[in-house]
Amino acid sequence: MAGKSGRTISATPNRSFLKTVLSWEGALVVIFIAVLVAGRIMSPSFTLDGVMFMMPQHLCQLFIVFPMAFVLIMGEIDISVGSIACLSATTACLAANAGLPLPLVIIICLATGVACGALNGFVLTKWPELPPMIVTLGTQIIFRGIAEVVIGAGSSLKYDSDNLSPFATYLGPVPIVFIVVIVVAALFMVLLSRTTFGRRLYAIGSNRIAAKYAGIGVNRMRFIVYALAGLMAALCALFLLTQIPAVKSDEFGKGFEMNVIAMCVFGGIATTGGKGNLFGAFIAGMTIVCLRIALGLVNVNDNVITIIIGVLLIVSVLISGISQILARRKLKNKT
Repeated sequence: MAGKSGRTISATPNRSFLKTVLSWEGALVVIFIAVLVAGRIMSPSFTLDGVMFMMPQHLCQLFIVFPMAFVLIMGEIDISVGSIACLSATTACLAANAGLPLPLVIIICLATGVACGALNGFVLTKWPELPPMIVTLGTQIIFRGIAEVVIGAGSSLKYDSDNLSPFATYLGPVPIVFIVVIVVAALFMVLLSRTTFGRRLYAIGSNRIAAKYAGIGVNRMRFIVYALAGLMAALCALFLLTQIPAVKSDEFGKGFEMNVIAMCVFGGIATTGGKGNLFGAFIAGMTIVCLRIALGLVNVNDNVITIIIGVLLIVSVLISGISQILARRKLKNKT
């Protein structure tokens, strides 16, 4: 629009190509390409078809990355998502083994996830003084405990049905789960960057009290986000059951919460709230998935892979912290 001086003022800030390339998201794209090149060098099996074939067992966790990014942008955390996935998979197995049709199995699984997420949201909005870390730690134990009571300690519950086979199909060389992840990622990106819902999330993460006085329904937003996290954890469980057709309460979904938080932080989502975008989180998630596949093809131990990902996470946090310090110094020198 034109100001009084006659100058045209853009509604969105202009960002040069150089700044885009030098941004953290641009660096992540470069890292992603480097991982693909390194994977191809390390193993001749690291081809497009090979990666697509191995991707489904690693890709499911990306469903949880998107709502976890919402939670972190609000300045909160949810460490119960792995247990929600476990309990949702348990109810899906029970429903399928009882002979229920696929639509009902899906509804029961997703409803379990939403109910668990809604419980987190209810407790945190009913008693806002409670820290999200402690509440979701408690529900993490409760949800996994319920699954263990149903399944039995040390036992596993098998999915005795083939009606999840549509979730394991391929469209050419591309697995259906990859297409669904892309669609879900696009929906969450639009929700965060192009709607008032997303702007309210950033406002809550930046200053919750100010957001409340600005008329934003903070508790309602928190409840919705935690319910979304439960829904996506259940969707993750459905696709994971196509790869692991059995649920063991002490293994299914274990460590998912730390993995998705690592993907979010590596993607530039600030744990302090109010900062980050889903494109970075998505690229970070894809980078970690491809890194796991590449290292797995050369028989690198899972524990070593976890250490490498942990180092990447620490480096990303250090780079982010150093860049913030330099930005503050630059602003101070200007004033």
